[in-house]
Amino acid sequence: MKINRLFYLIIILNFSCVTTKTALKDFNNAEYFDAANKFEKSLKDGDAKNSFLLAESLRKSNRLWQAGDFYSNAINYGIKNEIAYYYLVLSLKANNKYDEADSVISNYLVNAKDQSVIKLINKESVYINNLRNYPDTSYYRVKNLTAINTKYAEYSPSFSNDKLFFVSNRKSEKIYKGTGTPFTDLYEVKTRGANVDINSLKKLEDNINQEKVNEGSITFSSDGTYMIFAKGNNGKSSGRNNVDLYWSRFRRGGWTNPRLLNVNTSRSWDSTPFLSKDGKTLYFASNRSKGYGGTDIYKANVNRRGRWINIQNLGPEINTPGNELFPSVTEDGRLYFSSDNHEGFGGLDIFVASRRGGKITIKNPGKPLNSSGDDFGVNPYNPTRGFFTSNRDGGSGDDDIYTFVNNDPNLKIVNYTLKGTTLTPKNNNMDLSILGNSVVKLVDTSGQIIDETFTDENGIFAFTVYGDENYVLIGEKENYFSTRGEFTTIGKELDKSTLKDFITNVEFEKNLILDRIVVNKSIVLDNIYYDLDKADIREDAALELDKLVVILRDNPNISIELSSHTDDRASVEYNQDLSQRRAESAVYYILSKGITENRIIAKGYGESQLIIANAKSEEEHQINRRTEFKVTSYEFIDSSGSEDEEEKFFNNN
Repeated sequence: MKINRLFYLIIILNFSCVTTKTALKDFNNAEYFDAANKFEKSLKDGDAKNSFLLAESLRKSNRLWQAGDFYSNAINYGIKNEIAYYYLVLSLKANNKYDEADSVISNYLVNAKDQSVIKLINKESVYINNLRNYPDTSYYRVKNLTAINTKYAEYSPSFSNDKLFFVSNRKSEKIYKGTGTPFTDLYEVKTRGANVDINSLKKLEDNINQEKVNEGSITFSSDGTYMIFAKGNNGKSSGRNNVDLYWSRFRRGGWTNPRLLNVNTSRSWDSTPFLSKDGKTLYFASNRSKGYGGTDIYKANVNRRGRWINIQNLGPEINTPGNELFPSVTEDGRLYFSSDNHEGFGGLDIFVASRRGGKITIKNPGKPLNSSGDDFGVNPYNPTRGFFTSNRDGGSGDDDIYTFVNNDPNLKIVNYTLKGTTLTPKNNNMDLSILGNSVVKLVDTSGQIIDETFTDENGIFAFTVYGDENYVLIGEKENYFSTRGEFTTIGKELDKSTLKDFITNVEFEKNLILDRIVVNKSIVLDNIYYDLDKADIREDAALELDKLVVILRDNPNISIELSSHTDDRASVEYNQDLSQRRAESAVYYILSKGITENRIIAKGYGESQLIIANAKSEEEHQINRRTEFKVTSYEFIDSSGSEDEEEKFFNNN
């Protein structure tokens, strides 16, 4: 009898060991649903490591609210990783257990050592305290879109041309091991606002939806003929490692075969795309390296070849050590996004970011738009109405799609737009002609690019701008000097309290004049003066030379000669020496501002190149006493990338 008991005990121990090994294998392969089941089966009292891994498996398979007990066990069993305390707090918050979360925070801080976790915990403590003071209602009204929701997941709504597109796993028989749920596909249904024609519901074509691949969030151009969507790894050795963004065009009654978008990186998760109304800016989420932690929100601009360039992280005001994703932008420039690390009620919350005076303000719109569950994927189809996703209690099943209305009676929307035209001098006179197909950048005073666009053949550009802020416009075109123009909205804002209309559009105008680059053509620098018989740079001259520094910085593809000229009222030798010293002094000043030495040379011409021979008046002598520069070499640099580079990207990925 004792032998049999020992035999069974050995079998149980061996089984437990095998299960733990396979659980760890599943975890390392990101198959978190299966990993959680196996860790739970093999879990023993006192096992801190596997209790933590079980909790992590639940969290990573979108079941944070179930993970709390296992984080707590891992802590009680002596887990060394202090991040367990932070995730325990998040799990308790997601279950509306604020008092218990406070208790965990207090106990942790007594002996806390990990400064990064301490920072997260302290921030969460403030958030939890603030949540107690949030009102239970707001101006938002929400309603479950029951016509399309099922017991399965429906999420990431996108409205385009009277159709609602969304993601669902309702009809898939294959299971995705990461979450233990069926693979997702993209669906469409005809709708007028929130009025759904359920009889029109259908999957997108088979070339878009594939078996054993997760199709995810989708976004469209304003005319509905171009789309970008997320597609997951197919698990094959030849497949990519993570979720990536793809694009497709609607042609001849169907969508073309998807192609990888060039914003992806091979080892990152790139998803939740959103196209701006003009189709020139793409927002998306990514966990690529050098971010702020988790997934961050990025944006990119499209060039005239249709290639996405200038990929920028939206910065630490938006992005946190947690996860920020599901961006969308309203016409007046407000950014909706979801985060699990800003001040939220639990899981993912929806936030609204607005900009004024160069500063970004982030607001949690409160309940009922947000809940203790996951709330995400806002898609506004007009300034006050839209769709979003939530897995809150009371839904049809898993993730559900909801509609919302913002009934704020004081809501007034003012859209500020800066428009202009790129121009160039015509035939060396004062007349101007249109300069089309130029690059125009909107830059803040710190030099950060806010937006970038390409003018059409009529040279027209337009940007959304914000109140109480200074801007710089930069125009660029091949064979032309890059040029700058300043603009401000300070003192130009409307008082919303005086407005009668719900939406007010305000347009400002600022044109940019670009001069053609002509090699060896002299350009006079105005107001470069020197004291009598001296070559020192005066303060007034420095201000003018600073403008040349800006030209050199904005045009890194040019090299110049800077020349100094005198009048003829001294000896030829004296004037030659003086002009050379003055030219060298000006060049030394420019080099001190960071311009490299190989891009500029000093040349004194003395009185050898008089503009007015036999000058009589002081005004005529002043014309001769001038400082000039001319471009000595120029090489066009195409910052948008070549077609060969584009093909190389797709061939390598």
